Amino acid sequence: MTESGAAAETRDEPGRPAISGRAAPAAAATPAPKPRRTSLLVTLVLGGLTAVPPLSMDMYLPALPQVTAALHSPAATVQLTLTTCLAGMALGQLAVGPMSDKWGRRRPLLTGMVIYVLATALCAVAPNTELLIAFRLLQGLAGAAGIVIARAVVRDLYDGVAMARFFATLMLISGVAPVVAPLIGGQILRITDWRGVFVVLTAVGLLLTLLVWRRLHETLPPARRQPGGLGPALRTMRDLLADRVFSGYLLVGAFAFAALFAYISASPFVVQEIYGASPQTFSLLFGVNSVGLVLVGQVNGKLLVGRVGLDKVLGTGLVLIALAAGALLLMSSGAFGRVGLVPVAAGLFVLMSAMGLVMPSTNTLALLRTPHAAGSASALLGTSTFLLGAVASPLVGIAGERTAVPMAVVQLVCGVAALVSFLGLCRPWQRKGERTAGGRTSL
Repeated sequence: MTESGAAAETRDEPGRPAISGRAAPAAAATPAPKPRRTSLLVTLVLGGLTAVPPLSMDMYLPALPQVTAALHSPAATVQLTLTTCLAGMALGQLAVGPMSDKWGRRRPLLTGMVIYVLATALCAVAPNTELLIAFRLLQGLAGAAGIVIARAVVRDLYDGVAMARFFATLMLISGVAPVVAPLIGGQILRITDWRGVFVVLTAVGLLLTLLVWRRLHETLPPARRQPGGLGPALRTMRDLLADRVFSGYLLVGAFAFAALFAYISASPFVVQEIYGASPQTFSLLFGVNSVGLVLVGQVNGKLLVGRVGLDKVLGTGLVLIALAAGALLLMSSGAFGRVGLVPVAAGLFVLMSAMGLVMPSTNTLALLRTPHAAGSASALLGTSTFLLGAVASPLVGIAGERTAVPMAVVQLVCGVAALVSFLGLCRPWQRKGERTAGGRTSL
């Protein structure tokens, strides 16, 4: 939603019960300020902040085999550099989300981005795997600020259909990152080693930090902020988790992301080691899959949102993920005999593209229920996804580097678990008459 686009829709009604019939906190009763338009540059900045995870992960993926050789470490140990970064992003969100509800969005965001830049620079000079793992953990902890606060800012500014469409717009921007990042990573490896990847990431982080400082204004006025302290923050998160529907969407998003990260973590070895592709070919295939995710996300935002219920879109995406993961398991286990790279790549393309239906819908449906604590809700959504992603990462390599079966098994289990969570907890058929802000019918 750019400056020339439609203005944001009306925000939530003051005092609307948002969690399991509980009244929203007093801060939520304060009338929200008049909705604003979002400039193109601010939209790009928010998209860049949501791109921090794919930038930190995907640009580094083509270098994983090289890091294994350069630091004389087994593949399973080097994969921990992905796991710890994800775990840091998960845990960091639990702290940053409530901070942004208490102190506003800018201060925690700027602090986190400065630390992210320093940690990324340290990764570039890490002398061994142990220190690289430690610096990646710090990088993840600091990078969490961009992820959680970008979602909270969107919730501050938008509601309903407008929020769903803006999340789809962010997917277009942040989706460019996984398309471009591995391609850039592959090209960097042609002229330098894996350390150059972190040098480029440091420059990207520095640019984002400067843009946030100069152009991203505060979106949470003091009257709408939450009381501080550990106790109130924990009580807010407890109340959020007590809402069955919110928890359902939280689990749906977490399991779907775990299926995605199983692909992200295992694909460099599956494509390059099992099928013999070059780093550049792997980067190209990874980019094609990311294009599928972006295109489907745009079809969702431009054509489906407002015409088809978000729960229907989400259910369709979950079914596609489960079917694609099942097909990948059959192919990788030899049920169809020896298959080449093309059928496996097709299955991965369907799985990745379906994320374009799942991810914006999950975020919107969850945050619609939490207008008074967007930072804490965003933190819980992000933490759950990154923690499950961190668990999925080492599991895909449990049987070594010469089989894709563990990747397919993890993807299938996560896809089915997401679908079961959706049907068992969200139960959209029971909420057709539910109302959202401003008297609109639920999406």
